[in-house]
Amino acid sequence: MAARLFAEFFAGIGLVRAGLEPGGWHCAYANDVDSKKKQMYEGHFGPSPEYHLGDVWDCGEVIRRLPTGIELATASFPCVDLSIAGHWQGLDGKHSSTFFAFLDVLKAMGNSRPAVVLIENVVGFVKSRGGKDFARACSSIAELGYWLDAFVLDAKWFVPQSRPRIFIVAIRNHLRTHPLFAGSEGLFGGQLSSGAHPLRPAQLTELCDRIDLKTGWVQAALPNPPHRETFLGDVLDAGGELEWWSESDVNHHLELMQAPSRDRLRKLMPLPTVRLGTAFRRTRLGKPRTEVRFDLAGCLRTPKGGSARQIVVRAGKGQIEFRWMTAREYARLQGIPSFQFNVPEQQAMYGFGDAVCVPAIQWIDRWYLSPLFDRTIAASGGLNARPILAG
Repeated sequence: MAARLFAEFFAGIGLVRAGLEPGGWHCAYANDVDSKKKQMYEGHFGPSPEYHLGDVWDCGEVIRRLPTGIELATASFPCVDLSIAGHWQGLDGKHSSTFFAFLDVLKAMGNSRPAVVLIENVVGFVKSRGGKDFARACSSIAELGYWLDAFVLDAKWFVPQSRPRIFIVAIRNHLRTHPLFAGSEGLFGGQLSSGAHPLRPAQLTELCDRIDLKTGWVQAALPNPPHRETFLGDVLDAGGELEWWSESDVNHHLELMQAPSRDRLRKLMPLPTVRLGTAFRRTRLGKPRTEVRFDLAGCLRTPKGGSARQIVVRAGKGQIEFRWMTAREYARLQGIPSFQFNVPEQQAMYGFGDAVCVPAIQWIDRWYLSPLFDRTIAASGGLNARPILAG
């Protein structure tokens, strides 16, 4: 079977591509404005003439470079204006407004626009300006003739990193009758199901119900997310050759901890085995605090400022030790431990902090994107023939 073609907008270091390629997708076009991310992209994938280093607002140039036959377009547009980091400017902010540049490209594609569009962003997108930004975005996509679905997927179901993200899947009209949407006919002009499915929290479905689209909503029959088999200690390095901090730096961060975290570490200190965890600094009630976790790493972010950088904690055998997390650990927490590095450590962490979790994209492809182009599902018993829990 020939590879299906997709275009990756806001491509960054290419982790959407890394998630889709195993499912038979071929990246025919990639776009980003950051030359350092392109450098990382090519360091991993090799020479990439399909990577257009240029502003997505230059719609004419994007259209000129886009090949024919694109079946899927993905867009992980900048999230900074959808959070406190961007002062909650929302889709009118300098960075997040590039969503509309992506829409301009879809408009300019006319009848050749892709059958499916996948959009990804932080869950704060749903809350931005009381839900108005999310409603505005969904309505704008629907104006192009797409029917919409929305769900939340957290990286914690695949890797030991807490990284919830909102995904919007937009499909052209001819796909509404696909077996993937069997049982959702009542959604056309009706209400979305807001049951206990972990991918469709009530806050999201209730907001969607209030958004009157020119087309309408669909809802794919998706399985429950998988049970994660990787633990935090599996992705962190315990080696003594790494740059562990001085005793004074460790004591400083212990002082910044609230009592429960500090006591937890001190109880682990005399044990004969070593426990590995993560810590990160955040402001609580106006004061800087260091918080420790041994189950999950916090959501990886670009290491701009000390508060955004993850700290690795090693406790046991009479010691408590701290060090900065490495780029290789970032890669493991994003589900791509074999990523090929060709840039300095700090630059690599910027690339990964802005990226998506690879196995989350693989899961979406397995259960949603690829089935949309595979009518053989109906002949083999339909989606109900698949297990409820899947890896």
